[in-house]
Amino acid sequence: MSEQGNYTRVSEFVIVGFPGLHPSFFQLVAWLFCFIYVTTVVGNFLLVVLFALERNLQKPMYIIMLSLALSDIGFATVALPKVIARWWWDDGRISFHTCLFQEQMIHYFGTLNSLIMMNMAMDRYLAICHPLRYPVLMTNRTMSGLTVFSWMSAQVAPVILTIDFSRKVAFCGPNRILHAYCDAASLTKLSCSNMVAIHESSYGMAMFVLLLPFSFIIFSYVSIIITVMRMANAQGRLKTFSTCVTQGCVILIYYIPRFVVYSTPYIPNLTMTPDLRIALSLVYSLFPPVANPFIYCFRTKEIRAILGRWRQGWRNSVTEPSKHNTVAVITG
Repeated sequence: MSEQGNYTRVSEFVIVGFPGLHPSFFQLVAWLFCFIYVTTVVGNFLLVVLFALERNLQKPMYIIMLSLALSDIGFATVALPKVIARWWWDDGRISFHTCLFQEQMIHYFGTLNSLIMMNMAMDRYLAICHPLRYPVLMTNRTMSGLTVFSWMSAQVAPVILTIDFSRKVAFCGPNRILHAYCDAASLTKLSCSNMVAIHESSYGMAMFVLLLPFSFIIFSYVSIIITVMRMANAQGRLKTFSTCVTQGCVILIYYIPRFVVYSTPYIPNLTMTPDLRIALSLVYSLFPPVANPFIYCFRTKEIRAILGRWRQGWRNSVTEPSKHNTVAVITG
């Protein structure tokens, strides 16, 4: 193996995926993740196109949705092609520096999504709990500034972690990653360095970027529920509760399994098999990007109206030529 600096003799890693998965299921799993990848990219890319073409969608809430769509496309593109290759062609090899890049981007988009959902909770909190002040407090400029700050600040912790892995951590031989992609926890287990300080600092950063947004999200949703309960209109209460419950389920799927996976090493007498840990990681990593376009966007009245108008325009464009042809035949 070639030497990477003075710290490691590993030139590539091997992504194992589910260690207990029988080879007869490799193709089925590959097709499943291929379907997830295509659905994620197509659904979120459609939102990007909608935002670019429809000026009436250029509002704070849709700026958040655009940011979330781009983040979900980025995460899926970083993580899933290698996952698919692992089971489609039985090719789990990934170079040392590519693995570090994937690890950085995996944690970057994970942090970014957490900040975006906090911005979304803030927007909904102001819109429902302070409707009169909302137009003043939450403008397109304000939301654009929060979005840019989120995209920039989300890179801080992953960059620090990647620099530590590339300069301070030694990999002396074991190179089989018991995961579907490269992440900090999996790389830490392969190191022959003293990883206590790096492991504790990475865990602390992970808890900070998860707990701070999650705490605000809980506060905002509790405040929204209290405000909704005071509504006189029963239909309005039901509609708002339906939206909150749906969004809350996706948020819980994003956060709760993460806490479990990250905290398992610190909880006495709690163990987790590699297959279960990988399954939970894939659930919180891949389910929200697939579900977000349908839950946050396609259920909104404005977007449904736009899609209906596009569909009607497409039907008219298809039927008009046939009508012209019919008239030409009759007159001819």
